[in-house]
Amino acid sequence: MAKAGWDVTVIEKHDIPGGRARRLKENGFIFDMGPSWYWMPGVFEQYFENFGKKISDYYKLKRLDPSYEVYWQNDRVQIPAGYEALKRLFEDVENGSSLKLDEYLEQAQFKYNIGIKKLVQKPGRSWMEFADREFLGGILKMDVFTSIKSHIHKYFKDTRLRQLLEFPILFLGALPENTPALYSLMNYADIIGGTWYPEKGMYSVVEAMYSLARELGVKFLFNEDALSINISDGTAVSITTETSLAIRKSYNAEVIISSADYHFTETRLVEKRYRSYTNKYWEKRTMAPGCLLYYIGLNKKLTGITHHSLFFDVDFNEHARDIYKTKKWPADPLFYVSATSVSDNTVAPGGHENLFFLIPVASGLTGDTDELRERYFEKILQRFEARTGQDVKNSIVYKKTFGPSDFAGEYNAFKGNAYGLANTLMQTAVLKPSCKSRKVKNLFYAGQLTVPGPGVPPSLISGEVVAREVIKQFGH
Repeated sequence: MAKAGWDVTVIEKHDIPGGRARRLKENGFIFDMGPSWYWMPGVFEQYFENFGKKISDYYKLKRLDPSYEVYWQNDRVQIPAGYEALKRLFEDVENGSSLKLDEYLEQAQFKYNIGIKKLVQKPGRSWMEFADREFLGGILKMDVFTSIKSHIHKYFKDTRLRQLLEFPILFLGALPENTPALYSLMNYADIIGGTWYPEKGMYSVVEAMYSLARELGVKFLFNEDALSINISDGTAVSITTETSLAIRKSYNAEVIISSADYHFTETRLVEKRYRSYTNKYWEKRTMAPGCLLYYIGLNKKLTGITHHSLFFDVDFNEHARDIYKTKKWPADPLFYVSATSVSDNTVAPGGHENLFFLIPVASGLTGDTDELRERYFEKILQRFEARTGQDVKNSIVYKKTFGPSDFAGEYNAFKGNAYGLANTLMQTAVLKPSCKSRKVKNLFYAGQLTVPGPGVPPSLISGEVVAREVIKQFGH
């Protein structure tokens, strides 16, 4: 918006930029509080190229090798960055699977190219947006009516290979059997696009965007809570805020773009008569997971661990059911560990380790207590120690937890969600909450609850999409 000549002011409730991608600095440890996977580097490159910049103008990237490690009950496998090495790994697990992987990824590449070029760049305001010869010509190959579970099972028989390819889907917010096979494009992003690490962590991306915005004249107001969007005759005229010192302020606006939680903006900032969606509509949405997070500092280094680790050493399907069907606190959760200090000596004191544990849980759960968090931490820590063969508990010198109630309190997250709306067929494109208010002519939305969906790259793209819509309607 600033590049197009608009005078832009960002109102932020926290004291630093970043939102869910904030940074935590304590006792010499530096943690990325939210996103920790850097996938789809082309999306980030394109973002900065829009302004005549390169990623390297702001931060350095390195490709992780191995990309990540997976722990099963009786096995552990490091996933190599090199494709030929990965094919050998597949072949060792299941005879003939390397050729199947070629075939599978060839289709995934087609979906990725069409999806990134055509699908995710659409504002999703009309089905006519998709009346495009290239898109319509490839619609059958996009596999939107086939589940990714059946698609993967068609190619691979071994449970471990199936889980490897299904794992990115867990974070898209639905069971593999309810997620369109279109999203095999995530496997292409993972395997071919690679897993990367921005030097000094994911917050380097936030700092880069913040720096670029300020170069373009954007003003940032920190420690200000949005209280209301003030509307007159269907036009938003101003926004009222409250500072951390309880001082109320008002800002006039020609256009308002909310990248706060969509549900929060609609139900807390806008008068009921100007809401696009009813409470019943929101209650019927299928939400992506929430999560329990643990930021852990150790006073020693661990041996043999990788930057990213996935613990699939319990029943994969049972935990998925607990998230998406029974919607209860999981009996025996899968979990993920990020150890950025394996790749970066700036994020922990010398000789120390920086660990980030994540347990996906259903959105909307109650009972997120300190006692519950501690019980789950003990459970996963015991498994982590058993699988890595190292004592961790006695070396913890820093610990902070963050759960669904914090997501609701810190980010106004609907049902304490961490990842937004699930990417089911009935919540794709035009079927997502619209990026433009239906009742307020100059109120727009960006972020993970609107198009194109959850995740850092889609959220970045959502900003580009909505900016184009504003400029198309209001000029500059």
